[in-house]
Amino acid sequence: MALRDIHLLGSAPLRARSAEVPVVDDLLRQFIDDLFETMDAAEGVGLAANQVGITQRVAVVGVEDDRFAMVNPVIVSAEGRARGEEGCLSIPDLHAEVTRPERIVLEALDREGKPYRRELDGYVARAVQHEIDHLDGILFLDHLSLLKRELLIRRWKKENKGGSLIRKVVPEGKRTR
Repeated sequence: MALRDIHLLGSAPLRARSAEVPVVDDLLRQFIDDLFETMDAAEGVGLAANQVGITQRVAVVGVEDDRFAMVNPVIVSAEGRARGEEGCLSIPDLHAEVTRPERIVLEALDREGKPYRRELDGYVARAVQHEIDHLDGILFLDHLSLLKRELLIRRWKKENKGGSLIRKVVPEGKRTR
């Protein structure tokens, strides 16, 4: 397994619609393992392939003990509405209230290439929707009003002026405070 660099706001892959994965093979399974390792090291609850610069429809989610990979994920139904705070590993230190469907039905392939269907609600449903948005080139900021979105983007750019569009992920034991 390997830690991957995370692309930050302004990096082109974050705005690209990811391509369908034609086959689940050993190379893709290794990539999924890398996504989990990177997500854990960055202390996230989800990570999409394009956040590490790969525009394929692959993402992982890890909310408490519920950890799973999604290859070619599709939300086949959604209901209810819930507001909740969201942040993103690709836009560190920004958070905002986002309204999303409260319950969803997800269909995807697992890391072995087997199809599955899951009914999800609450925080895990929110995380899945956030990651699928990434695969479509959509950021959580896009769900905000234009004024709020522009304010947050301006703040982020000011705080990260001249910074890289790539963030190195450091393993937990090697971090300095």
